Amino acid sequence: MAPLGSAHDDGDQVLIDKNLFVRTLVLNRPRQLNALSYQMISKLLELFLAYEKDDNVKLVIMKGNGRAYCSGGDVAAVVHDIIRGNWRLGAKFFLEEYILNYVMATYSKPQVSILNGIVMGGGAGASVHGRFRIATENSVFAMPETALGLFPDVGASYFLSRLPGFFGEFVGLTGARLDGAEMLACGIATHFVPSERLSSLEAALHKLDSGDPGIISAVVDEYSVQTYLKGKSMLHMLDIINRCFSRRTIEEILSALEREAVKSSDDWISSTIQSLQKASPTSLKISLRSIREGRVQGVGQCLIREYRMVCHVIRGDISRDFVEGCRAILLDKDKNPKWEPSRLDQLNESMIERCFSKVDDKEWEDLKLPARPFNTACALAKL
Repeated sequence: MAPLGSAHDDGDQVLIDKNLFVRTLVLNRPRQLNALSYQMISKLLELFLAYEKDDNVKLVIMKGNGRAYCSGGDVAAVVHDIIRGNWRLGAKFFLEEYILNYVMATYSKPQVSILNGIVMGGGAGASVHGRFRIATENSVFAMPETALGLFPDVGASYFLSRLPGFFGEFVGLTGARLDGAEMLACGIATHFVPSERLSSLEAALHKLDSGDPGIISAVVDEYSVQTYLKGKSMLHMLDIINRCFSRRTIEEILSALEREAVKSSDDWISSTIQSLQKASPTSLKISLRSIREGRVQGVGQCLIREYRMVCHVIRGDISRDFVEGCRAILLDKDKNPKWEPSRLDQLNESMIERCFSKVDDKEWEDLKLPARPFNTACALAKL
């Protein structure tokens, strides 16, 4: 293992393993559940771009050290910047992260992400855009942003909107957690490999001298197993989810769920209602619109729009819920955020519209995505 140097105090945050034509990148902040720092994002972007030009690299493998693949972006650091009055530093973090997401989505070489643990938020952005996503019995996937006063970003409006039916709206709005079998069934994962087979799988991948997706898929297939949804899996509730989460507004979704709750004593419905009621009202509204717009947009368009949105959020243009949510969940951990506005009916359409417009700041610019050798077709082939 050849570690990369890092200026950060907790050591080498990205480790590199070189095997013939394969490069394995290991996210290495286990105490922080491999939350992505700015240094990690910048290093990953540098490596991905370099490997794409290197004919000796056929395949890139990504995994995490410890019990997480990646628990998300290090948004606590962004919040500290905002509190100190420097929202532009936070904007720089998201800009770099979204460019990395775009490079992964349009990458000309296969990326194999081994999701043996927690995969949340920014961790989804650093894996779902790649061609192969391997779940295990230890995998836990979630997009918990609405509980933090944010919204599912990192291109989530692209990949959530392409899940079966309206399952993406459900996952993105409620922060519901999926296990490995559910990840495979809905398309978040492409394969399910028991964790005890991962070392053998990696050894087999390391011997490859080809970047042909068919050959790589055949190797992964050898170690994959059939998996089954648990009896109480949310995917068994897809008919109800589609009926409720296909509604036009958050208010209509809640009303539909409440009608379903009258007809059924299933705990799942009541817990779903509670999740929505605990989330930031602003986050719910902008998240629903974002996912709906993502249904008819390419991954690049989604990331450009999400960058506008996140800049409005971190500036506090219509709400300070992001700072408050991170305080309550990540910093003070009292789990009692005070949202403002506190109710859905206090948000009008013009307030929501503002989050999707250009930022009113002379120094601000829209996200500029890099030119890519393989563009939309490559992204569409992966999801």
